[in-house]
Amino acid sequence: MESYDVVVIGGGPAGLAAAVSARENGIYNLLILERDNMLGGILNQCIHNGFGLHRFGEELTGPEYAYKFIEKAEELNINCRLNTMVLNIELNSDKSKKITYINKEEGVVLINAKAVILAMGCRERSRGALNIPGFRPAGIFSAGAAQHLVNIEGYMPGKEVVILGSGDIGLIMARRMTFEGAKVKAVAEILPFSGGLKRNIVQCLDDFKIPLKLSHTIIDIKGRDRLEGVTIAEVDENMKPIKGTEEYYSCDTLLLSVGLIPENELSKEIGVEINPLTSGAVVNEGLETNIEGVFSCGNVLHVHDLVDFVSEEAETAGKSASLYILKNKRRNDADSVLLKASSGVRYTVPSMINTDNVDDYVTVRFRVSNVFHNKFLNVYFDGEKLIHKKHLIFAPGEMETLKLDKAMLSKKGLKNIEFKIEDN
Repeated sequence: MESYDVVVIGGGPAGLAAAVSARENGIYNLLILERDNMLGGILNQCIHNGFGLHRFGEELTGPEYAYKFIEKAEELNINCRLNTMVLNIELNSDKSKKITYINKEEGVVLINAKAVILAMGCRERSRGALNIPGFRPAGIFSAGAAQHLVNIEGYMPGKEVVILGSGDIGLIMARRMTFEGAKVKAVAEILPFSGGLKRNIVQCLDDFKIPLKLSHTIIDIKGRDRLEGVTIAEVDENMKPIKGTEEYYSCDTLLLSVGLIPENELSKEIGVEINPLTSGAVVNEGLETNIEGVFSCGNVLHVHDLVDFVSEEAETAGKSASLYILKNKRRNDADSVLLKASSGVRYTVPSMINTDNVDDYVTVRFRVSNVFHNKFLNVYFDGEKLIHKKHLIFAPGEMETLKLDKAMLSKKGLKNIEFKIEDN
C-alpha cells in the first residue's frame, strides 16, 4: 500500500495552495486527489476578472488565478491524480489515515497518509431545499450549473431570465446572461439584504439596470414541460408571503443562487466536529480539526467571498500539516483560548487558539448576521475590551478579517475572546 506524509483532497484553489505550502514547508511525500479532469476547481468556469487583487495586486480571471498555483505545483513536482473520487477515510490505530479512492485507470485503491488536508469545496443548494410549489419544468438551473453551461460548454440556458437569490454567482450570472443577449428581468432575494459583495451588486445589476427585489421570493412556478414564468411576492419579517404583493414574470429560465453548502460528507464519516453555523469543521489556529492530523481549509471549512483569502487560509493548513509531520506539533485543547461570536457576529474561524503555537499573530475571519451601519467591532479578552474599531458598514455578504497579535493572546490566564458588534 502506498504511503504519503500528506494527502490533499481537492485540487481547487484551497487544495492547490495547501499543497504548495506543505511542499514549501518541507513535505516532499505529498499527493493531491482531484475528482475533476483538471486542477483549478470552480475557478475554471469563472472567466470574469476580479480575482487576485489582494494576492497578486492585479485583476485576473478565474483560470488565470488558478494557473498561477497550477504552475507552481508543477514547478515543485507535486504529485496529483485527476478523475479520482475519494470514497472514504478511516483512522488507523497509529493515528494515520487510510484513504480509499477510485478512478478508471486504477480501480479502487487504498493509500495511507500521516496527515490529510480537506479541501473539497462546496456545492450549491438545490430547488428541493426551497419548497417552491409548482411543477418541475425544464429551464430551472443552479447559477453555477448555468455558469458551466455558458462558459465551459458554450450553451445558453434561455433568453428570458429570473434569478432567485443574490449570492455572488447569481449576481455574476445576471451580467453574464445579459452579455450573451438574454433579458434578465429581476433578481429576487428573500432576505432584506443581499448575500453578495457590494461591488457585484453595482457592477452586475446596477450597471445593467437589473432590479434587485429584496425581501421577495418566488411563490409559484408556471409551466409543465418548459418554464413559462414565475410569481414573486414580498415577504414579511417572518419570511411569509404578503398577500396582494404578487408579481408575475414571464421567463423561460430560472437561476437559483440560494447559498452554498460545504462538502463535508467525508469529514463527518471520520468524526470531524461540524459547526452548525458554517456547516464546516470546528478548527484551531492551525486549521486542525478535532481529529488529530486532519486539517480543513477553503470553502469546505466556511464559504468565502474572495479566493485570495481562500489561498491565504489554505497556506496556513499546509504549513500546519508540515509542522504536524516534521516537528510532531500536536494540538492541546486544554490550554486553548476559546473564541466566541455574539451580538451580531455569526461565527469565527478559528474557534480556538493555542497561544503556544502562535508565532506573531492569528488571522480570525468572521461574518456578521445582518447589515450594520456606523457600528463598532469590539473584542473582549476575558471581559476586557481591548479592540474597538468603527466600521461604516458591516454586511453578511462580506467576510471580515482581524489579526490578533501574540502580545494580546499572551495575557496571563486568558480563557475566552468574544467578538461583538455594538453601538459604542
